[in-house]
Amino acid sequence: MIILGLTGSIGMGKSTTAAMFEAEGIPVNDADAVVHELYRGKAVQPVGEAFPEAIVDGAVDRNRLSALVLGNPVALKRLESIVHPLVRGVEMAFLDRHRAAGTPLVVLDIPLLFEVGAEGRVDRVAVVTAPADVQQARVLARPGMTQQKFDAILSKQVPDAEKRARADFVIDTGQGMEPARQAVRHIIGELTGRSRS
Repeated sequence: MIILGLTGSIGMGKSTTAAMFEAEGIPVNDADAVVHELYRGKAVQPVGEAFPEAIVDGAVDRNRLSALVLGNPVALKRLESIVHPLVRGVEMAFLDRHRAAGTPLVVLDIPLLFEVGAEGRVDRVAVVTAPADVQQARVLARPGMTQQKFDAILSKQVPDAEKRARADFVIDTGQGMEPARQAVRHIIGELTGRSRS
């Protein structure tokens, strides 16, 4: 089984690209979706013990939590030490399930793949990219997003050029959806030997 790591900076179209892999029948484990689920389940108690103010109606409130850890490296480390092992557990179960089923290719959608040193957990890396002006326009169109927030997020991410240089595959979503879909199909064909039309 080949494990493809899918990553890309904010606003590059990574979620859309992950959906393209799924549409082609490739199983995807989405780290962000896993965190969302954990914040309504297994992570509630340990996060609540560390950050009681972050719990609202029996679930972790992401906005409150991010306000508590933003700009506080100690709090962020504490949160990561709770959440990362839980996310990893879900990922391992996903991989075990597909290994047992003989699945030829799976995708691990890991937004901060390079930032957290996760490239050792995957066989190949695909980076989703777009021109900087397209990226900025997409992100600033999001509700509640400001230039300041965008700059703060970017400052914590490995620069796009470096991600592209370290990738096995680059998927450019700046050209529109169809070329991106073709790139996804090309990658699947190359990794599985399956021809995609």
